[in-house]
Amino acid sequence: MSHALETTRATAVCPFHDEVVIRVGDDAAKSHALERAKRIPKSNGSSWDGQTLKDEIGRQLGAAADGRCPKCDAAQDTSA
Repeated sequence: MSHALETTRATAVCPFHDEVVIRVGDDAAKSHALERAKRIPKSNGSSWDGQTLKDEIGRQLGAAADGRCPKCDAAQDTSA
């Protein structure tokens, strides 16, 4: 799922903090990520349940920082 979110530009990884995922895309990017993920088969060849994919997208987007990397912002605040 994270690959679908990144390749549709719904999320991005901070270039300075590779553990920080940032929400950057709009609703269209999120919808595109869902459609892309639906086409990725499971390891056993079956397809993913649509609700499971929506739940996982929601979980990953909920865990992502909103628009900016908080670690970069904190570093800027302490250097000013």
